[in-house]
Amino acid sequence: MADALRVEGVAKRFGALTALQDVNLHVGRGEVLGLLGDNGAGKSTLIKVICGFHRPDAGRILVDGIEVVLRSVDHARSLGIDTVYQDLALVNELSVYHNMFLNREHRIGPLLNNRLMRRLAEEHLREMGVDIPDVTVEAAKLSGGQRQAIAVARSVYSAARILLLDEPLAAMGAKEATIILDLVADLKARGDVAIVIIAHNYAQALQVCDRVAILQQGRITFDRPTAETSVAELTDLMVADYRGRRRAAPG
Repeated sequence: MADALRVEGVAKRFGALTALQDVNLHVGRGEVLGLLGDNGAGKSTLIKVICGFHRPDAGRILVDGIEVVLRSVDHARSLGIDTVYQDLALVNELSVYHNMFLNREHRIGPLLNNRLMRRLAEEHLREMGVDIPDVTVEAAKLSGGQRQAIAVARSVYSAARILLLDEPLAAMGAKEATIILDLVADLKARGDVAIVIIAHNYAQALQVCDRVAILQQGRITFDRPTAETSVAELTDLMVADYRGRRRAAPG
């Protein structure tokens, strides 16, 4: 499949700390890539480079085969790149439908067109298979899985074609995680959205992803289709990396 997103030779430094070095990564439309790695491996930094929050010190980013220099998060969004963060998905005090149109509100003159936004939110969530019985309820009253589903739906509704999900399953029970896994599977079946998921649960990553890549000490060290690996292999790779870093640590 054609690459929706390609990262080539990306490096990022913060003073004396090298967070990313010569990172190469790609994902196609209709493909789900699982990005794995221990804490501090550089996963969040890489996501922030791709979404325009950080500028890389070296390397390049291509969207649909065209090199882009991302000036900001808003610039990345204008190119169809959007990120859903696990802890910053929704505004708790706002209703579901107000969250769906956050910073993109429909208005009649100076007034919010609440009736239109409520109807469109209901239609879009229904089309995506997200079960929210009442879109007027405050986001704070939803489960973690429902909140994440709404945040993903908002990004897709706003024309995101490269979707970055930062730990979408963190601290979720099996029932809540199923909501997100089913939604990702539905988006994958549409074939027009490229998805990168940062995940810690290898079994869940293998369940929903087409490929998995491991980021270790700022480098991609493993990139393979999920059909060609296993939870045991991924665990062994991560344990070996951890032990190697322990042996190399001073003292």
